[in-house]
Amino acid sequence: MIRKGVINYQSNPLVSFFKKCRTLNQLKQIHAHLLKSHLPGNPFAFGPLLSLAATSNNPSFFSHACLIFQNLSHRNIFIYNSMIRGYVLSQAPVRAILCYLNMLNYGFSANNYTFPPLIKACNILGSTAKLIGCLVHAHVVTSGFDEDPFVVSALIEFYSLNYDMGTARTLFDRIPKRDVVLWTAMVDGYGKMGDIENARTLFEEMPDRNAISWSAIMAAYSRAGDFKEVLCLFRRMQEAGIKPNESVLVSILTACANLGALAQGLWIHSYAKLCSFDSNTILATALVDMYSKCGCVDSALSTFHGIPSKDAGAWNAMISGVAMNGDARKSLELFNDMVSNGTQPTETTFVAVLTACTHARLVKEGLKLFEQMSSNYGVEPQLEHYGCLVDLMARAGMLTEAEKFIEEKMGGLGRGDANVWGALLGACRTYGNIEVGNRVWRKLADMGVADCGSHVLSYNLYKESGWDMEAKRVRRLISEAGMKKKPGCSIIEVNGTVEVFLAGDLSHSQAPDICRTLDFLFNIGSLDNYNGA
Repeated sequence: MIRKGVINYQSNPLVSFFKKCRTLNQLKQIHAHLLKSHLPGNPFAFGPLLSLAATSNNPSFFSHACLIFQNLSHRNIFIYNSMIRGYVLSQAPVRAILCYLNMLNYGFSANNYTFPPLIKACNILGSTAKLIGCLVHAHVVTSGFDEDPFVVSALIEFYSLNYDMGTARTLFDRIPKRDVVLWTAMVDGYGKMGDIENARTLFEEMPDRNAISWSAIMAAYSRAGDFKEVLCLFRRMQEAGIKPNESVLVSILTACANLGALAQGLWIHSYAKLCSFDSNTILATALVDMYSKCGCVDSALSTFHGIPSKDAGAWNAMISGVAMNGDARKSLELFNDMVSNGTQPTETTFVAVLTACTHARLVKEGLKLFEQMSSNYGVEPQLEHYGCLVDLMARAGMLTEAEKFIEEKMGGLGRGDANVWGALLGACRTYGNIEVGNRVWRKLADMGVADCGSHVLSYNLYKESGWDMEAKRVRRLISEAGMKKKPGCSIIEVNGTVEVFLAGDLSHSQAPDICRTLDFLFNIGSLDNYNGA
């Protein structure tokens, strides 16, 4: 029997009872009670229970929801929508789309609750995502939901993820009444594309903003590496009286971590505790990263140990944190703890532990981990991992071995990048190995590599080794190509304000005073050296 009526399930007195269900046995007991008390195929009776189980993010609950669904002789649109959402939450996009097609075959018409999760399924489909997504978009239009703000918002997200902001903008401009959901979706879409200018323009045009809108624009600037602007936006948000959500706090903590703004990071941690946000694993991981990058390893470890369910991201942040603070042995210990706790290491995990081995010159341990990546942990080495290993051997003075590794394991210098070339050339300069350095530079020159860093390293190597003709030749190449080395940058936090200084930049308002103070300090240092002599 097909039931097409729209039913308000929230009015069902059993809904609040279903929400208290915590274990699979409790779920089965409720299911058994419904089977005894109602017609076995009545969707009105089973809809709320199935919806709870399907969308609970609990794998055992979802499996039971699938069992209920398969054995229902009568279904309705609410039950289909619940299953589509459940499949998407379980990262089964193909099953979600097949469920939608089954719903159409049953004679049901989609409603505005059907399409947002269905479009989200297209986002995680993979290579066929664009084609299937466009077909779903066609169904949206023929079903008459092409002006529904939540459906259009989902479509905008879909097109932005597929790098088609032109179509997303067309959809947005066609909507006569745009709510905060649509505006935010566009800001977020431009932000994810790296188009900060359009994202900011739309953000400033928004008639109303909520915490999610602020989160979207802050995340855009965070991706672009403009962390000072993230903090400026946060101050504006506070002045507007908008209460930050967890996503906003994660963006702020990322900015604090990259700027070394410990004072502001501490304030965010206190605020998170006050709002009970600190139990959020993503937020706690951002706190671990912030403390680590600000040099507060004990605080990072304390926060890390307080995370009840540590995912790979949390472990990676802590492993990287102790590594960047010089404790390679602790990194390896944490890696072993991660594996012992049953957490699968990721590509990022191995970048962290290999980097730790590099800085501590633990060559034996690093080579062993690299060999175990695919054989023991099923993680295939990527270019970044190869780069770490070249750096590991090069820093340890094993320049010939590093060169051989590049040729035999990576397939030659052409398969590398600036990090690989820089690691090898930098080590050649450190150890004064002009033979290997010259061979590497010759190959890079033949390849037509235009990396400024590699040119500068080669120039310095030749100059310091007395190869003046080669040094002049590299210098000429740098000039002819108009290459410019990115200036060095330092960041300090003074009284809660972050100050950024670039090498050779005198644009700071207090630059004359800073230069005078530096000259004074240099003079004192010179006097001390003179008196000591």
